[in-house]
Amino acid sequence: MGDLPRDRTGWRALLHRIARATRDPERAEDHLHAAFIKLTEYARKHAVANPTGFLVRTAVNASIDASRLHDNRSDLHLSLFEMDDMTDDHPLQDEVIAVRDRLMRVQRALAELSPRTREIFLMHRADGMKYREIAEALGITMSAVEKHIAKAALHLLDHVDD
Repeated sequence: MGDLPRDRTGWRALLHRIARATRDPERAEDHLHAAFIKLTEYARKHAVANPTGFLVRTAVNASIDASRLHDNRSDLHLSLFEMDDMTDDHPLQDEVIAVRDRLMRVQRALAELSPRTREIFLMHRADGMKYREIAEALGITMSAVEKHIAKAALHLLDHVDD
């Protein structure tokens, strides 16, 4: 894809740029990962003239969305706390069925991945490990971690989403 960085230095510079733009250095890797997945999906059907710009803008948008979600959850938490005795904690039956169905699709899609890709993906998504932590733990490069996670995420998108 066009002008994307091809070496570790270029990716670090892009990551640094996203960290500055989002003012969220702790989550810059996560924002870049989400942006890269969106770029890959978008590029399947559309030409992308400036992939680096697409990644930066998408990462910034992801950061803004995460911030808004956090703010909304804080507001919601206070509202629910005040109305504690009025809430019904039980999910609706159709919600339970939909969640079980989606969980089964996720489990099937994860089972289709290679053991290494599945392990790396779960280390990141389930255990909350950062790319560099995974790379150090497994003795592989961050680039390899990125490739495994992107491969798993794309596979899940193809096999899980409605």
